[in-house]
Amino acid sequence: MSEAITFSAYGAPDVLQLSAVATPEPGPGQVRIRVRAASVNPLDMKIRSGLMAGKVPAQFPVIPGLDAAGVVDAVGEGAEAAVGDEVLGATAGGSYSAYALLDRAVTKPAALSWEVAASLVTVGRTAFRVLGEAGVPAGGTLLIHGAAGSVGFIAVQLAVARGITVIGTAGEHDAERLTALGATAVRYGDGWTERVRAAAPQGVDSVVDASGAGVLADSVALTGDSARVITIADMSAAQYGVRFSAGAAGQAGDPLPELARMAADGTLTVPVWRTYPLAEAARAHADLEAHRNHGKAVLLP
Repeated sequence: MSEAITFSAYGAPDVLQLSAVATPEPGPGQVRIRVRAASVNPLDMKIRSGLMAGKVPAQFPVIPGLDAAGVVDAVGEGAEAAVGDEVLGATAGGSYSAYALLDRAVTKPAALSWEVAASLVTVGRTAFRVLGEAGVPAGGTLLIHGAAGSVGFIAVQLAVARGITVIGTAGEHDAERLTALGATAVRYGDGWTERVRAAAPQGVDSVVDASGAGVLADSVALTGDSARVITIADMSAAQYGVRFSAGAAGQAGDPLPELARMAADGTLTVPVWRTYPLAEAARAHADLEAHRNHGKAVLLP
């Protein structure tokens, strides 16, 4: 037996409880890790609250969490990693736990902290994927809504590195952070379209919405074509003819090894806002739902 956070009913953060659970055993191709860090993602809260019940019905009790980094302590038949390896990846069966299973373990560079390693998995893969789907060439202009959020912040850096002109909507307190990355920061809220037009008189080639803040209709009007707008956060996408981007972790051409190397050598920044003991997962959820964070929240089992 080992410790994990579980919930047995949908609800507010206080449904999350520290529980004794059976220590998982790795199946073929899997590894079990002793978790050193587990990232808290917005999807975790949507699942916990029941918002995703129609798409991802829970089988209670649930161990939440998508991403973890840790040390391999058991391997299944055919697994590529070995006991003692330091790895990161998407978990099978939840990450808010002392032990977790990875279907595909990615080697953690020695210079990469546990907190950043765990924080990089889903948001890094998502940023890479949605940037590819947006298809903006070098020299083009990309508008990213929610540019200071976890996915947006990485997408900004990857786009700038590709020679793309990036306009990012964010709060005034995040403008300096985005400017330092090479983006042009535009305050979100009423009047954002006029501010974007002023910042990009050449026009906007594509829009990536990482905010889910009801910006799709105006984004379509801004580009003149719903095919040039893509969202990862607004479930009303189909209403506006906009693509909703979703993808499976560990797909062919996984960018995570390269993203981990970039984060380790400092060419990619993944801000970690705060760490919490595993037992304080409910507080982490409450802080994120109140939008107190400016970066990733990470649990340390």
